[in-house]
Amino acid sequence: MYFGLSEEQQSLQDNIKKYLEDNASLDTIKEVAKGDIDKAQNIHKGLIELGISGLMVPEQYGGLELDMLFAVVVSGALGSGTAPVPYSGAYVMAPIALSLGGDDSQKEYWLPKIAGGEAIIGVGISEYIGAREDADIAFSDGKISGRSLFVIDGKDADAYILANKAGELFLVNSKEKGISVTDLTTVDKTRPSIELKLENVKAEILPSSVNSQEVINKVLDAGRIMLAADSVGASQVMLDKSVAYSLERKQFGRVIGSFQAVKHMCAEMAAELEPCHSMIWHAAHCHDNDPSQARLMACHTKAHVSEVAKEISKTSTEVHGGMGFTDELGLHYWFKRIGLNRQLLGSPEIVREEAARIQNFDQSPNESQRSKEIENPLLT
Repeated sequence: MYFGLSEEQQSLQDNIKKYLEDNASLDTIKEVAKGDIDKAQNIHKGLIELGISGLMVPEQYGGLELDMLFAVVVSGALGSGTAPVPYSGAYVMAPIALSLGGDDSQKEYWLPKIAGGEAIIGVGISEYIGAREDADIAFSDGKISGRSLFVIDGKDADAYILANKAGELFLVNSKEKGISVTDLTTVDKTRPSIELKLENVKAEILPSSVNSQEVINKVLDAGRIMLAADSVGASQVMLDKSVAYSLERKQFGRVIGSFQAVKHMCAEMAAELEPCHSMIWHAAHCHDNDPSQARLMACHTKAHVSEVAKEISKTSTEVHGGMGFTDELGLHYWFKRIGLNRQLLGSPEIVREEAARIQNFDQSPNESQRSKEIENPLLT
């Protein structure tokens, strides 16, 4: 059995990488990080034309209805280019939530808009993973109140899909009254993060998410796989840049790549990263084809890739020496992207604990202790 990317998947990946090389250069990313919204929107429009918005939307609603491995390919390419665009929440998690949990009217209204790039839906499910003490989502009489932190792709979204502690999903139009949006300052300036505060806001529940955690778990697993793929893409670039720099930079009359210590650093990064590609592919395969292993593989993949990517980002910076910290080289954009991916939808510690519970290995504190608010290192 061949286990790898098909020609179509490889072609899609190459096309997106080529587009980002041509339209999202490092200088462009620097301008976006400083607040140039127009450049980010132009990049986004071009990627929509390449089809990223319709990947996970069923054909009957105008989408491509591709599998999770295609979504992984795209996420990895976006990570390699530090693309300042919505994707994991808006074009993967949201379509899955609507397809599995929504009623016919919700699907018929929103899915064609997503497929056509006409609507962005932010996804906020942090309350399901581990709610802060004062941040639960409450739903009553068709209205929703509460707070949702780190809504993925929520900036300037047309709607939001939010979860409560029980895993029920709610659809909220961003134009409804009672919504307060707070911009969060994080390490990654290429992808805005927001917090939502809602007070008696009109909302619709996704019917199939009630009294069942199957839908929310599918959405969460997909998001974790996307973030892991994004980190692998970013890590690959940092590795490639390290090798290239080591063959150019000279010390004591010879390139630093000839020094054994630098060789070992690059070799260790490559050895750690290579298995991560297969791990993500397998997680994507399980998500679509092996429900018994899907959640566990998503957890293991998110946790392991987060740790590997963190080490690669540190080692790559060390290989570059003082230049690794400069804005001129721009290595920090990939470094910070990896850092944000590590924390979103559960840090490695939280995700490993979840994996332990899935395998009945859990010896952690009780639920009330787990749900206590933990200071998030991404907020500065």
